[in-house]
Amino acid sequence: MAGSKMATLAKDTAIYGISSIVGRFLNYLLVPLHTNYILPESGGYGIVTEMYAWAALLFVLLTFGMETTFFRFASKQEENEQMVYSTALRLVGGVSLLFMVLAFCFITSISAKLGYAEHPEYVGCFIIIAGLDAFQAILFSRLRQQHRPIKFMTLKMAFIIPNVLLNVFVFWLMPKMFGMFPALETLYIKYNYGVGLIFFVNLLCTFCVTFGFIKEIKGITYGFDKQLARRMLAYAWPILLLGLVGILNQVFDKIAFTHIVTDKLWGKAQLGVYGACCKIAMLLALLTQAFRYAYEPFVFGNSKDKNSSETLAQGMKYFIIFGILAFLAVMFYMPILQHLVSEPEPNPEFVKAGIIVHYRDGLKVVPIVMLAELFMGIYFNLSFWYKLIDKTWWGAVMSGIGAAVMITINIVFVPKYGYMACAWGGFAGYGTCMLLSYFIGQKKSPINYPLMDIFKYVLLAAVLYVIYLGCKQLNDWLSMGINTVLICIYLAYLFKKDLPLGSLPVIGKYFRK
Repeated sequence: MAGSKMATLAKDTAIYGISSIVGRFLNYLLVPLHTNYILPESGGYGIVTEMYAWAALLFVLLTFGMETTFFRFASKQEENEQMVYSTALRLVGGVSLLFMVLAFCFITSISAKLGYAEHPEYVGCFIIIAGLDAFQAILFSRLRQQHRPIKFMTLKMAFIIPNVLLNVFVFWLMPKMFGMFPALETLYIKYNYGVGLIFFVNLLCTFCVTFGFIKEIKGITYGFDKQLARRMLAYAWPILLLGLVGILNQVFDKIAFTHIVTDKLWGKAQLGVYGACCKIAMLLALLTQAFRYAYEPFVFGNSKDKNSSETLAQGMKYFIIFGILAFLAVMFYMPILQHLVSEPEPNPEFVKAGIIVHYRDGLKVVPIVMLAELFMGIYFNLSFWYKLIDKTWWGAVMSGIGAAVMITINIVFVPKYGYMACAWGGFAGYGTCMLLSYFIGQKKSPINYPLMDIFKYVLLAAVLYVIYLGCKQLNDWLSMGINTVLICIYLAYLFKKDLPLGSLPVIGKYFRK
């Protein structure tokens, strides 16, 4: 029984993974595009990094834990599933609308406080984007809850593909048209040499995707239950705190960076370098996101099963196995992946002034940020012990402690060590959350995780990584050849120990006796 459920989880994760991987890959194509046309010295990519960090924070505030709450209440037999959905949709939609109205009333002062007094339209874009994203989050959750990954994937692609194409137009094609259309050049220069146009493109694509949810939006007519809303909010507020401190672990460094350092221009440039290189590290987030999309509704939907603890233990094991594989693959093939971050020719004026910044100087943060992402994924897997017993406030407490660790490291060390302190801050913050959740969870709701099996994979990965470091100074192609052998060793152990080739779909039949 547990095996068939794991197969279902694997199938859904694969479909969600396709949308995540293809979508993120297309988005990653924007990194070389942006870093090629946005000079690091200008701080333009720092603006992009900071604004999207604010968007992530607003998303958590405006969804206020209602995604997880929706899954929890929709899985209860005593609840009306349609009423749960409609109530969640109205709550998030109402809060998002109120936020947008109030934010636009004070947009001038908000923009000034954030350092964008000359471009309040940037802030305005993200006010609307955050509101629409929050509303769409419940609509996407409905698709996940109904196990409709194909439509989920289609709508994700409906945002990503036009977004990428329009960015290519802005930075590659539009400059070629300046001679014929001088107004385009004026527009390009006005918005920080195309930086601001990134936000307008995002807003347009987000708005268009909403029309793909016409059927799901009609669910808002199912009604609104005040008593149900109170119970859902009571369940959600600790998750909001959990999500808030969790997202602070991810974005505080990017939001606060330019305010912590003394030299604001230098800060914007360094933030751009850090933000660009973090994109490579975020490749591990693909696995976490795909796993989460399938895992959350899967766990809540099977929470009554007597084998649910075994499923959680196996889910953790396989997440760590493939998380380590993703880490090794990114590090071992860095000579190729580093080209995701371009190195444009520096502006002569900046060189004359002695201001020289290189995006690839920040690649040293990649292994640290990737390990932080792995810790975050493990922490997510560990979080079900308190979600399933309706003690979500534990998550808020543990995430709060982790956030305090991360914020302290940033405030104390960023002025001296720059973005390296940001990377180590995230590592320490998520590591703290992970350890607290494991030890407290084993006391409150123990799960027999296969620690020895997991340790063997960690030990094998550590040995392979040490060999990789020893070969790092070799020629890139020779080094990657050796690294490919190392990856094959890891895969051979995986296929022999936990994933026999005969068990794989499609190709498995060729390996069965």
